[in-house]
Amino acid sequence: MKARDVMISPVITVKETATVKDVAALLLEKRISAVPVVDHQGRLAGIVSEADLLRRVEIGTERRNPWWLRVLAGRDAGALDYVKANSHRIADLMTRDVATATPDTPLHQIAEMMERRRIKRVPILANGQLAGIVTRANLVQAIATSRPGLEITLSDDTIRNAILERVKAQQWWRIGVLNVTAHKGVVDLWGTVDTVPERDAIRVIAENTPGVVAVIDNLSIGPVVDNW
Repeated sequence: MKARDVMISPVITVKETATVKDVAALLLEKRISAVPVVDHQGRLAGIVSEADLLRRVEIGTERRNPWWLRVLAGRDAGALDYVKANSHRIADLMTRDVATATPDTPLHQIAEMMERRRIKRVPILANGQLAGIVTRANLVQAIATSRPGLEITLSDDTIRNAILERVKAQQWWRIGVLNVTAHKGVVDLWGTVDTVPERDAIRVIAENTPGVVAVIDNLSIGPVVDNW
């Protein structure tokens, strides 16, 4: 799936000229936790979230760092904190370095971006214009509404070979004792692996292989025993 398949469009936005009070009211009204900021030409200029509004002088939550931390952080850090807490311009609070994607970006790349940058949403740009936004919730929705592929009856031989090939293609797999038997789509896993995660991963590979109707895990954990 790609961004275009799950993104929210059109997107609720605010202008760079919006005030902090305007944005706070909009977040409450629309029941959203962040909003993209656009310039006068409708191009993405930044994004502002609830987190940007946490440290505000209006509610007495501005940062009160001890003197030694202020010394370590430097004068610029203190000045930035002051602007964040006191400015009424949303342009002073918004995040300008925004991670973006295109409508054709695969969802796995967006998920990796969210994880790497610790963000909850990614604006989607098409020809420089804001076309949509993908949030963590949209990815969860995609999982909840995903449909299984077409049911295809495959031979037991094909199933067995597919599982073995997929396991051996994994970077974490070491050369060891692994055997797979299949009968009418019911798969038995045999052999020895080093760890519980490896055993679980092999089971998941088998469960996700087309044609498999059930998996029986007979794998043991520990040193390989020579039974040949």
